[in-house]
Amino acid sequence: MEGAIQLNIIQFSLVYLLLIVVVAIMKKSNIRKTKLLIISSFRMTVQLVLAGLILTYILSNPQPIFTLFYILIMIIFSIYYVLSKNKEINNRFKLIIAMSMFSTGLFMIIFFVMVIVGVDIFNPQYTIPLAGMIVGNSMTGVSLAIKVFKENISSGKVKIESLLNLGASPEKVLMPYVNNSLETALVPTINSMVGMGVVFLPGMMTGQILSGTLPLTSIMYQIAIMIAICASVCLAIFFSMYFGYKTLYNKRNQINYS
Repeated sequence: MEGAIQLNIIQFSLVYLLLIVVVAIMKKSNIRKTKLLIISSFRMTVQLVLAGLILTYILSNPQPIFTLFYILIMIIFSIYYVLSKNKEINNRFKLIIAMSMFSTGLFMIIFFVMVIVGVDIFNPQYTIPLAGMIVGNSMTGVSLAIKVFKENISSGKVKIESLLNLGASPEKVLMPYVNNSLETALVPTINSMVGMGVVFLPGMMTGQILSGTLPLTSIMYQIAIMIAICASVCLAIFFSMYFGYKTLYNKRNQINYS
């Protein structure tokens, strides 16, 4: 099997024409997100180009410190992204989210790379791309879970206060909201697993096939990474929400909604 065909700059640039179609549809539909789309596309391009240059250097100079530093940057940025979207929650809740994302992400990366793949954790060829998929999906999952939790708590204030006044404990009142946020945030990952292989071929598998890897090997990697992603997302959300919601009430069972 041959490796992936190299794209020249002209071929690559043509893909941006598709954004014009998207912008036109958004304008026609009165969707006021065209500026965000353009900024996001530009930011994505710059970030990926920089990442490509950095990864080229790291892969050419495979030093443990480079791999470790890159992974830490990934995890720290994912934590920063989630917390920057939820500035109104209390500091203890933020700390729990940060610790949950850091510990589950690091554990899952080490487990997958060293136990499942069976290579050194400082091997950048495997560790960095696998870490990116694990950390990136966890970031999305936790962000969605917190969003759902806050919205449901906000819309259910009257019900919550009524149950507390009737003598219900904050744990029993808030736990359904925690469970609902976990369930909702897991749906995108589960849906991806349901449609994978029938509706679409996932990015990791496609990339490996394009690079010349045998399809069966690509399939095994994809199944393994999807299960690892599902577990990582679930653990990060569970620890963030299960311990985080307890910071919303005091010893008098009074709830602070921020």
